[in-house]
Amino acid sequence: MIINARAAVVDGVVRPCVVEVRDGVIARLSERLPMDARDVVELGADEVLLPGLVDTHVHVNEPGRTEWEGFASATRAAAAGGVTTLIDMPLNSVPPTVDVPSLSMKRAAAEGQCHVDVGFWGGAVPANLGHLRDLHDAGVFGFKAFLVDSGVDEFAPLSDAQLNDAMKEIADFDGLLIVHAEDRALIGEAHGRAYRDFLASRPAEAELRAVERVIGGARATGLRVHVLHLASATALPAVAAARADGLRVSGETCPHYLTFTAEEIGDGATQFKCCPPIRDAGHRVALWQGLADGVIDAIVSDHSPAPPELKRFGDGDFGAAWGGIASLQLGLPIVWTGGRARGFGLADIVRWMAQKPAEQAALRRKGRIAVGADADLVAFAPDETFTVDPARLHHRHPITPYAGRGLTGVVRRTWLRGRPAGDRPQGRLLVRGEA
Repeated sequence: MIINARAAVVDGVVRPCVVEVRDGVIARLSERLPMDARDVVELGADEVLLPGLVDTHVHVNEPGRTEWEGFASATRAAAAGGVTTLIDMPLNSVPPTVDVPSLSMKRAAAEGQCHVDVGFWGGAVPANLGHLRDLHDAGVFGFKAFLVDSGVDEFAPLSDAQLNDAMKEIADFDGLLIVHAEDRALIGEAHGRAYRDFLASRPAEAELRAVERVIGGARATGLRVHVLHLASATALPAVAAARADGLRVSGETCPHYLTFTAEEIGDGATQFKCCPPIRDAGHRVALWQGLADGVIDAIVSDHSPAPPELKRFGDGDFGAAWGGIASLQLGLPIVWTGGRARGFGLADIVRWMAQKPAEQAALRRKGRIAVGADADLVAFAPDETFTVDPARLHHRHPITPYAGRGLTGVVRRTWLRGRPAGDRPQGRLLVRGEA
């Protein structure tokens, strides 16, 4: 197959590009079609060719909570949104991915269902400390830890002492620790419909304290660490200082933190509940600046759906509602709409949503249009607009805080290793070091 694009994001610039694909891999890039070209896909004049996005923060929830989400529905949504690779979080499935048998169960559940390529994070919980090397050797991409209640009983948080033990253990084999960083001592209880009460129960200081603790561990052990879903600008100077000191610290944020503000969330609007919470407009401004400055590396979905009853739409109780936002299919137009309005270009979006997540997970053949990379590609119409209709989303439950929101940018086609993605399951199950 050959794709002829009048515009493509290659090496950080937008330029014309002819992409030749052989055996699912990009074999050649050029500026003109070969004289003997066959099987040519001509992109429209209004389309830009992007590398497939890489989403390293997805809660698929299967097995065990497949009524929340599953590999078939989640990966179909991913393909529709231009995401060609995702890495599944270790919790919300039952059992969680905390040992080799549970990883085998997860892989068995995913086999034959995936419309895109899927890898797996392992979990670091009190019960499996001292045995993390086994999961690492089995091919997980790293280890997720919570410093605060995870929301599910079977995935316990680490104490300060246990966090130190986990960091030393993972550093011994040069693994990666990814952390939900909120300080449990600063987390309060919230009940009722008032969003301001929920927000006050999880202050920005809780993020800062936890991030500082993680950075301290990285300084002591040399471990590579990644801070998940930054919602608070308060923590950004600490991340920037750690990186300036040469520590291997990275961070991500999510589309909802870049789009919404606390000021616009009404009482009882539990479709907006997530943890850490969506903060005020000042934090949103600073998060965009953190991306521009390179302090925040990546934008990922933290796709975490749940059945409608768990969102407590009946009583609108923020304290009792499940905290999670489903946006896997919408991430590209959400971020492009916000980024474009702030003067960013498609090359920035590709860096944050494809290149950097791929680098974080050491996915060498993903996240870029380059010779030798997998031919995971997206035809994107950056000027086309649409209104979000939950009924047209592919994730299991049509719940989204973006319902009715106007967005710019439409994914027209997605290819996984040169073949159309989304029509049938053809995704591979990825192993760290082999993708």
